[in-house]
Amino acid sequence: MGVSDVALELVDSRNPIATRSRKLERAAEKLGVPILVVINKADLIPRRVAEAWREWFEEQGLRAVYIAAQRRMGTRVLRRVIKDVAGRGQITVSVFGVPKVGKSTLINILKGRHSARTSPYPGSPGYTTHAQVYKIGGGIYLIDSPGILPPESGGVEAIIRSAPVDSIKNIIQVALELMKTILQHNPYAFLEAYGIESRDPDEILRELARMRGWLYKRDKEPIIEEAAKAIIRDYLAGKISYFFMPPRPEGSPG
Repeated sequence: MGVSDVALELVDSRNPIATRSRKLERAAEKLGVPILVVINKADLIPRRVAEAWREWFEEQGLRAVYIAAQRRMGTRVLRRVIKDVAGRGQITVSVFGVPKVGKSTLINILKGRHSARTSPYPGSPGYTTHAQVYKIGGGIYLIDSPGILPPESGGVEAIIRSAPVDSIKNIIQVALELMKTILQHNPYAFLEAYGIESRDPDEILRELARMRGWLYKRDKEPIIEEAAKAIIRDYLAGKISYFFMPPRPEGSPG
């Protein structure tokens, strides 16, 4: 990060607080590197909510912008804000975030077809020996080595982003906790994602398993472990949507 003029911190629009990294923000502050919070997957939430989160981060003293990298939405605005944050001249940008927030997608989109590779950064702090720098236009250079940050928030988001889905222990319980959070904020999430009308997490797992044909051969009971894995994977892939508004400042009207 020390070689960057701007560090982009990607967060997931559905839960920006659980997917931010205060350690990165503190480290950047010590190094004098400005942070630009990039609220990704903004196509999964209403625009008014994305705007509210952008304002909330800026109230915390961090510049922010919302995009949907996979759909190439907001990337022009992102480039403009990068220049605004870094000032004039040649700008080097690095990208950080917890797993599954879209770092590689954003890097590939910024690089584009016409980007020109310049030189590697062998041995640079915080990067692999294979990191490459790409000129992505407009005087902006991108370090192509996604900075992976460990989730700090704890809870379900940390569990599902810290390990491959197949290696998560107590997968059913983890999925149920995730589903409860989703349903709390969007009771129609699984109707929208799978056409399942039930709002009971246990029944949703069973119904999804039946729909997909995941049944034990002996008694035809649903294999809910497979349904639990599918829901976690689909959530991480952005196929299950929910949102909530930023926390209000203390003392503000409710």
